This record gives sequence, C-alpha cells and structure tokens, in this order.
Amino acid sequence: MALWTILSDPNFFYYVILPILIFFARIADVSLDTVRIILMSKGYKLLPPVLGFFEVIIWLLAVSRILSGPMNWVGYLAYGAGFGTGTYVGMVIDEKLSLGKVSLNIVIRRNAKKVIQEIRKTGHLMTVTDAHGEGCEVKFLYMVLNRQDVNQIISIVKKYNPTAFYSIQEVRLANDDEQVLTKASKKYSKYLAYHRKGK
Repeated sequence: MALWTILSDPNFFYYVILPILIFFARIADVSLDTVRIILMSKGYKLLPPVLGFFEVIIWLLAVSRILSGPMNWVGYLAYGAGFGTGTYVGMVIDEKLSLGKVSLNIVIRRNAKKVIQEIRKTGHLMTVTDAHGEGCEVKFLYMVLNRQDVNQIISIVKKYNPTAFYSIQEVRLANDDEQVLTKASKKYSKYLAYHRKGK
C-alpha cells in the first residue's frame, strides 16, 4: 500500500519518473543526431532523413514535457546529462558500425618487404612506391579500404615495424580502379618526399 502511494504521488512522477524519461529520450535523440551527421558526411542520402525524423519527434516530446508545468531543476539536469551521454553513445555506435572508407598512408623504413608481403596476403588493394625520407630511402604504401579493416592492417605494420609512420583520412567517394589508385599514390608520394626534403 505504501509503495502504491509513493508511485501514485504526482511529485514522485514529476521529480523522479519524468526526469528519467527525459534522460533516456535525450540519449536516443542525440545518438540519432550524431549518427545522422556521420552518415551525411560519408555521403549516405536515404538513412539521414529517416533518422532526422525520429530525432526531431523524440526531441519535441522531451522538450514539451520539461517545459510543461512548474520549473523542474531535476528535469533540466536530466536533459543536460542525457545530451552528454547521447553524444558519447553516438560516437560509440559510429565506432562499432565502422562505416565508410578511409585512405591509409604508411611510410616504412625497416622490414618493408615483410610488411608488404603480409598486407598483400589480406587481399586488400595496395600501391607501393619508393620515396625519400630524412637521409634514407623509404617505402610509401597507399591503400583505400573499409574502416572496419584498418585495425587488421595497422596490427601487421606494428608487428614488423612498431615505429612506422602512418596516417588515416576519411574518404567520401572512392574509385576502386587500380590505375586510379596507382596514379593517386604516386602523386601523394612525390608530395611527401618533397616536404621531407624541405625539413
């Protein structure tokens, strides 16, 4: 009887249940917003509008509840906490989904032959060119691959050459034609060699 009395108390709903609902609504809302922006940056055209629809509906429901009735500081805190948590959740979702393609650029001085052999065994398309580093010759590896495959390649590089330099860049559109990839690789390696000589 006492529990039912507490649950049926309007203040309990307003200061406990409602803030909890607002908190989780904001997590869902901001998570969708983060994923929507990421998908837009990667060139997706169908999914972002759908996510945007649900995002706005959830946001309107949360805001309408927090603005109705007297001032509720607990609800405001839940609103802010949900926003921060939702941002984090959205980034985690993006990391787990590993959507899109990236360009992976690797500069190797030691054990280059072994690294190249092991990477080619994975079946990924790769272009290798010679470049000039600081006082020595280096191998420049250029790849365009799915984000979910990056860790596999990086683990190979670190295994045989832990000090190798590499950089990862987002790619919105990629042509998988080998000739296009080779030309892009040579152009980038010349640019890299020029700037290394200038240091």
